[in-house]
Amino acid sequence: MTHLSTAARADNPYSVAIRDLDLDFDGVRVLRSLNLNIHKGEFLVLLGSSGCGKSTLLNCIAGLLDITDGQILINDRDVTWEEPKDRDIAMVFQSYALYPQMTVEKNLSFALKVAGVNKEEIQRRVSKAAEMLHLTPLLQRKPAALSGGQRQRVAIGRALVRDVDVFLFDEPLSNLDAKLRTELRVEIKRLHQQLNNTMIYVTHDQIEALTLADRIAIMKEGVIQQLDTPQTIYNKPVNRFVAGFIGSPGMNFLQGQLQLQDSQPWFIADSALAGLSVPLTHYPFCADLTGSKAVELGVRPEHVVVGEAATALPVCQEVGVEIVEPMGSDTLAWTRLAGQAFSFRTDTELNLKPGDRLLIGFDPARASCFDARSGERI
Repeated sequence: MTHLSTAARADNPYSVAIRDLDLDFDGVRVLRSLNLNIHKGEFLVLLGSSGCGKSTLLNCIAGLLDITDGQILINDRDVTWEEPKDRDIAMVFQSYALYPQMTVEKNLSFALKVAGVNKEEIQRRVSKAAEMLHLTPLLQRKPAALSGGQRQRVAIGRALVRDVDVFLFDEPLSNLDAKLRTELRVEIKRLHQQLNNTMIYVTHDQIEALTLADRIAIMKEGVIQQLDTPQTIYNKPVNRFVAGFIGSPGMNFLQGQLQLQDSQPWFIADSALAGLSVPLTHYPFCADLTGSKAVELGVRPEHVVVGEAATALPVCQEVGVEIVEPMGSDTLAWTRLAGQAFSFRTDTELNLKPGDRLLIGFDPARASCFDARSGERI
């Protein structure tokens, strides 16, 4: 195999490059013509529901699965058919997979000893990893004497001592409780800032994705739906699937028609009850519209303004509260807008109760409009 020169590799901005990757299992296409470039030092999150292909893609990058077609390059080197041990990667799994009979120190150093690394270098790497992950006081303990969070730190440390350019994480926090997940999420973020290595992280948890990622690749049925920064994906989802997947609580979707009135676009809600007309003059879309088009208007609950302040917005209606869900820092309330289910977030001090009536409003410029048939953003 011909390796590129150091100068050529330095000119390449990508740490991992995936070209037209296909993967079939028993004739079923799992990954489809997938292309993905991951920048050097980037924290990329593969996000999606169970069965979308995110862990499968990670296993392909790691060399744990043979692909059907395509190419995988790591640091400009074609590793498509190389063994995992030769790909200059380290992987952290959902299960800790620690050696129960070994101390933390021996768990961290074992792979290095097998690889024939000298004792001084092993000691240096283990000490550095233990310090970064706050494991130094625990080096002589065995896994049975550690908490779940500590065990996962050891698993991450075992990857760190490999001293590689690319780290792969396969849902490493899924087995931890909520508090530990939050704590370790911060540790992983800090770790990336210190190391500046390329990290590819698989999760089904959108909060993990939004808080950790430089970019997020949202997957569905083996296809990347959108690849962008957390801010862009949140504010400008490319289709209805992405819009509904990102955000907690989820985005409101109002069914209706997109129409031109006096040469200006309007959203007219489908409703047998009170009508709702939303001016879309400032909505950033371009369409050669003739007649009307079936669409869905997406409005995030946190973008809804409550009370007298709503009267200053282009859309303002009085609604009745049906359900109130206190969430600690704020409150989620459910109502009906134009006869369709609609939720909004408000301050806990408002002390809402079912049956209350109040004004709500939103700015259409912050909304998203999707084609009802294709689901694509207009």
